[in-house]
Amino acid sequence: MSRPFILGLTGSIGMGKSAVASMLREHGVPVFDADAVVHRLQGPGGKLLAAIETAFPGTTGPTGVNRQLLGAQVFGDAKALARLEQIVHPAVAEERATFLIEHGGEPLVVFDIPLLFEKGHGSGLDAIAVVSAPADLQRERVLARPGMTPEKFAQILGLQVPDAEKRARADFIIDTGVTIAETRAQVVDLVRSIREKNPR
Repeated sequence: MSRPFILGLTGSIGMGKSAVASMLREHGVPVFDADAVVHRLQGPGGKLLAAIETAFPGTTGPTGVNRQLLGAQVFGDAKALARLEQIVHPAVAEERATFLIEHGGEPLVVFDIPLLFEKGHGSGLDAIAVVSAPADLQRERVLARPGMTPEKFAQILGLQVPDAEKRARADFIIDTGVTIAETRAQVVDLVRSIREKNPR
C-alpha cells in the first residue's frame, strides 16, 4: 500500500468518540478531526466566512460564524442545509487531502467523522471503527452535558443511525462501556494490528 491505512472513526453522541480519538493521538496516530476543521474554517478569519455570509446574510461577525443564527436558518430546511454543505464539504475535503499528504509516510491515519454513516462519508476509507457503549450509559453521559434535555437528546438520536446498525456495519468496535484502561487496551490492540499489517 503506497499510502497510510485510513481508518474512519465514528460513533453516536455520548459514546466516547472524542476520548478514543485522544487515545489514538497518544499512541502517535495522526487524527483528522472533521468537526475541529469546520470550527476553524468558520472561526475568526476563517476562509469560509465570506461564502457563508453571502449565502446566509447576518450569520457571521468578528468572532466568525454565529452558530445559533446560522443554525436557525438551516435547521429543518433541507435546501438551506444543502446550500451550507456545498460550501463546507469541499473545503473540508481539501483540508483532509492536505492532511493525508502531510502524513503520507505513516502506517495509519484516522479520519474522525461524527456523521460518517448519516452523511455517507465512508468513501476512501480502508476500515471503520465504531465507538459504542450501552444505551443507558450513553443517556447518562449526554444528559450530564450543560443545556442538554431529554427532548433534545431524543431529537439528536432521531437524526443519527442507530448504534446497533453502526456496530453491524463496523469493521472494528471500540467499547467504552468498560473502564478507561480497558478501552485504552482495545485502542492499543487495534493500532498494533493495523500497523503490523501495514508497516512503513
